[in-house]
Amino acid sequence: MNELSSSATSSTATQGGAMPPFSVTRLDPVAGAEIHGIDLSKPITPEVRDAILDAFVEHHILVFRDQDLTKDEQQAFTENFGELEQHVGRLADGSRYPIVHTVTNIDAETGKPTPTPNTHGNYFWHTDKSYHAVPSLTTLLHAKVVPPEGGDTLFANMHMGYDALSEEEKRALSGLRAVHSWEASRRNTGNTPATEEQKRERPPVVHPVVRTHPVSGRKSLYLGMHISHVEGMPEAEGKAMLDDLLERATVPANVYRHKWKVGDLVMWDNRCLLHRADRNFDMSAHARVLHRTVVIGTVPV
Repeated sequence: MNELSSSATSSTATQGGAMPPFSVTRLDPVAGAEIHGIDLSKPITPEVRDAILDAFVEHHILVFRDQDLTKDEQQAFTENFGELEQHVGRLADGSRYPIVHTVTNIDAETGKPTPTPNTHGNYFWHTDKSYHAVPSLTTLLHAKVVPPEGGDTLFANMHMGYDALSEEEKRALSGLRAVHSWEASRRNTGNTPATEEQKRERPPVVHPVVRTHPVSGRKSLYLGMHISHVEGMPEAEGKAMLDDLLERATVPANVYRHKWKVGDLVMWDNRCLLHRADRNFDMSAHARVLHRTVVIGTVPV
């Protein structure tokens, strides 16, 4: 792996052979680093891609400031990291989310901000698309409109959540598997129930409660709102266990809070983080608009 500093120093990678190289600045001990010196609207070289991936594994969250990407440009940048993910979710008119879709609190009918958007699952702790047999590697959000204050996104480091467990708890969780589904996700968050078509498209899948990162080899908890139950446990007992683990893993000491600025593009590692949006702004008065792309990952083990 390329060596990238955790402080504000430059790497040797360049974009398109140009100078100066980009640099990396750590944002928070929990997770997060800013990448400086890259215009994401332009193609990047394989060397820059690899350096970005090195920083991604080290910091879990990368923040590219002052970007102004079209949806096509965001898609092109995202495709550097793998195959883009389709979406089972539907817009208010019933059509499927596009590959580059909009996360927003603007009502489709009135065109005005609303405190009750069409879907609100993003306000619950989750890791993206864990209801897929092959869940997401990374998600990218690009801020186009943000409220003057608030509208943050919180990220919980699940490596830290796992590391804080006792050895006895780690042994007890070893081998446990949880059932994830789109149907459970909709039910757990109080959203419109999954349709029969969506249930057929995304049937329940099973993943370990503790997964191993495919690059770093570190273990982390694999939790969130998409889980239905734990295999081999009474439903109430499994739910109580998962709720307890989630509460302990998402304590403030394990959380990085990203305060959005227009132009931010943030990419994060779904393999070791949970995230959720914060309703800490007047959603009836201020718009929050972000463009989202997702890359397919690997089967959790």
